[in-house]
Amino acid sequence: MVIAKKSLGQNFLIDKNIIDKIISSSEIENKSILEIGPGTGNLTTAILKKNPKKFYVVEKDNSLAELLEKEFGNKLSIINGDILKINEKDISKEKLTVFGNLPYNISTEIICRWIVNLDNLFWFDKLILMFQKEVADRILAESDTKNYGRLSVLANWKLDIKKICDVSPASFSPKPKIDSSVLKFEPKKKFYNFKKSSNLEYITRVFFNHRRKMIKKPFNVIFNGKSEIAEKLNIDLNLRPQNLSLNDYFLLTEEYEKLTS
Repeated sequence: MVIAKKSLGQNFLIDKNIIDKIISSSEIENKSILEIGPGTGNLTTAILKKNPKKFYVVEKDNSLAELLEKEFGNKLSIINGDILKINEKDISKEKLTVFGNLPYNISTEIICRWIVNLDNLFWFDKLILMFQKEVADRILAESDTKNYGRLSVLANWKLDIKKICDVSPASFSPKPKIDSSVLKFEPKKKFYNFKKSSNLEYITRVFFNHRRKMIKKPFNVIFNGKSEIAEKLNIDLNLRPQNLSLNDYFLLTEEYEKLTS
């Protein structure tokens, strides 16, 4: 019997209905697939039945990596390592369809890192990822709502996102204390092309550090009090960070790049 390790945020997906919904959300046959955190291999088994062209898995837990090797042999290319320390672009020369039941303790870090590291040649064609529902709600949030924040802006910059389903604790072993959600991310055809993605990250970090206060102070920190930029973009400095649209943040990033180039 495999015992989940709390330190690795392990909760194994065991619900066949949820597994079916996940694999039905994307083409798998003859595609190059990457699964992150396959655990005991329940989703892995379902993916293999759909005949992928190539199938990579990243599993940090040494004992689970050995178990997967015994169970699936040469049907998988097993990478026994930490996804945060692996360059995802080195895994395959072909675009990947990615499935992942991400450990809750690093899920935000993983998606933020991928977004910030994205160039205009996407290394994936789809990401189908499981998150803590609270994190998924923040990713999907629209402006003027309490969940809207840095993660909403960063995630929706280059990616179209939709929810596949919510997942109850009963779908896992052991049962987590919170609900989960599965989201699908696909590359946008058009997006703002910044010189450095870290500039958008910087703008959103400074603004949302004081989300309950008016944006006048963070605006002045970034733009040295140049109120004409706010006037040009038709941004009211008495608003709060959650009141600005995605487009407002993208335009602010463009102005910041002009100022610092």
